[in-house]
Amino acid sequence: MTLEEVRSLGQAIDREIAKAVVDQGPVVRFLAIALFSAGHVLLEGPPGTAKTLLAQSFARSLSLDFGRIQFTPDLMPGDIIGANLFNFQTSSFALTKGPVFCELLLADEINRTPPKTQAALLEAMQERAITTDGRTERLSDRFTVIATQNPIEQQGVYPLPEAQLDRFLFKLSIGWPSDAAERAIVAQYGNRTGTPRPEDSGVQPVAGAAEIAAAIAAVSEVRLVDPVIDYIVRLVRATREHPDIASGASPRAASAMAAAARAAAALEGRDYVIPDDVKLLAPALLRHRLILSPAAEIDGRRIDDVVTGLIDATEAPR
Repeated sequence: MTLEEVRSLGQAIDREIAKAVVDQGPVVRFLAIALFSAGHVLLEGPPGTAKTLLAQSFARSLSLDFGRIQFTPDLMPGDIIGANLFNFQTSSFALTKGPVFCELLLADEINRTPPKTQAALLEAMQERAITTDGRTERLSDRFTVIATQNPIEQQGVYPLPEAQLDRFLFKLSIGWPSDAAERAIVAQYGNRTGTPRPEDSGVQPVAGAAEIAAAIAAVSEVRLVDPVIDYIVRLVRATREHPDIASGASPRAASAMAAAARAAAALEGRDYVIPDDVKLLAPALLRHRLILSPAAEIDGRRIDDVVTGLIDATEAPR
């Protein structure tokens, strides 16, 4: 697949999802970047802002096998990965696979379940495999997690540990729609009953497994020159030295930024990464990996403002 074809594929994904989800083009582009750079995405937004419909539409547009888990306080790890059950017909144990065995997993309200169950996803997200009773089962190479959480509620939730947050490539915030977008939503869905489905809005697959694999191969050929690598490293290291940040980003974040920048460049039809690709991705890639210092929290500083200041203060190559 040529880079121009990757660009056309990205545009086709945007068009299909726009049939069902109104005014979320930037979020859709970040989902495509995550898929083509083998990353996972954390969506944060209030209820009713089409997070689930967005994930379903993205899966349908790319012919991905879709799975969904509604996280609750009583959910157990076995409910996610499955369990070995005794088969009386064969007189042996066999793995009953859980919903994690899919290509795109929607982890709905992931912060509503205790850390023990949240941790059941760690191996799946990092290794694309799960281990149960000493046996390792491989997941799809395209396995991607889109997790959602509600930023409003503070009762009955379990904040994700830093180790798991670091496994998410992006944290994207979905806010309330604009006046025009909300009017378009009401016009499109106000005369329907029941849960909206992507197929009801005409969302059609524009690619399959072969096209995704070809796009990922094309992304891997995008050039990342030394000055841009140095820029990424300076930006990530600056998070560890800023007085308003108690805990900075890891080397994993720097590597993830490089991979995501390649995908972003490919979706623009370029075979090279420019500093603007890094600047575009940095807020979504860093905001969940940084911890504000107590003094910054007392002063009411916002992590996004700190990240923006870091981007402005870090010299970019010309």
